[in-house]
Amino acid sequence: MPLEKILFNYSASNNTLSIEICGLWNIFSKIPQVFEVNSQLLSYPGIKKIVFDGLRISDWDSSLISFLYRLIKECKAKEIEVEYSNLPEGVEKLVALSLKIKEGEKKPKAIPEPFLARVAEGFLNLKRGVLILFNFLGEIACSMRSLFTGKGYFRWGEFLLLLQRCGANALGLVSLISLLVGIILAFVGAMQLRLFGAQIYIADIVGIAMVRVMGAVMTGIIMSGRTGASFAAELGIMQANEEIDALKTLGINPVEFLVIPRLLALIVMMPLLTLYANLMGIFGGFIISVSMLNLNPVEYLMHTQSAVKISNLWVGLLHSVVFGVIIAISGCLKGVNCERSSAGVGEATTSAVVTSITVIVIATAIITFIFQVLGV
Repeated sequence: MPLEKILFNYSASNNTLSIEICGLWNIFSKIPQVFEVNSQLLSYPGIKKIVFDGLRISDWDSSLISFLYRLIKECKAKEIEVEYSNLPEGVEKLVALSLKIKEGEKKPKAIPEPFLARVAEGFLNLKRGVLILFNFLGEIACSMRSLFTGKGYFRWGEFLLLLQRCGANALGLVSLISLLVGIILAFVGAMQLRLFGAQIYIADIVGIAMVRVMGAVMTGIIMSGRTGASFAAELGIMQANEEIDALKTLGINPVEFLVIPRLLALIVMMPLLTLYANLMGIFGGFIISVSMLNLNPVEYLMHTQSAVKISNLWVGLLHSVVFGVIIAISGCLKGVNCERSSAGVGEATTSAVVTSITVIVIATAIITFIFQVLGV
């Protein structure tokens, strides 16, 4: 039996049990099981203290540490005092360390923070974020003034590359989404207009909706998830690698060097992408109306031309310019101010997308309300 490696000596006078451990204790030898020792302890009623003696251990490894740890935990659960000072020096230290680590894992319950403290912390975080935003906008304004007065440094090669990334490289995704949005608007309009036999007015619904709002909004959302996230990730990695600090050390303004080209690229390309999205959305409605609703193609195009006024086009282009500014500022602001870690870069990218989409929706509501009041 493996228990031959353990000798029990019980003293009834002080209710102390001496457990002597001897022999070879490693993974290649037969080691007693903890439940076998526990069953043996039941034959000594009234035990209050256990003393381990390991002076006769010939060799040992982590198997002995694991056995002693589990046995000591069982004894403590039964409120039995354990003394293991007579073990070999290395064994004694490792057992004490393992017990200490396991006890340290039991963390006290966190005291919930008071409600007013949480409100104050949220207000201070909001105040800090607003100050960072206004400081960033001020730096952009100063950099734009330097650029237009000829005192700024502007890299045209990088600007043309950014135009390609923000414009031509996004045409595929903008085409797909805008086409599907036009198809959806045509289907939704047909469900109601068919009740009155007025399917031809699908051209009016699709044309006005796409040109006035939906084209710019869908393009803005696409560019938020595509380009805004890209800006935040690029600048965030530069911040984590201290490249932005290196630019400051060299006397180069990071906003002028990194932010302004991205901002101007989106301001230039967003109206063009919006015009293209309008065209694809109208084309999607045209496909559904002609192929499934049996409308006359020429009549559909004439209705679209008569319904979509030039004012609707200008309203949509204004939306697109505002959205371009929002996306560029959100992405660059989150990237420049992110934490210097991979997790910080990921959080900055996510925050840039969420912030830009949220502000786009809010800006759409505000602009729509203003133009409704003005009667445009």
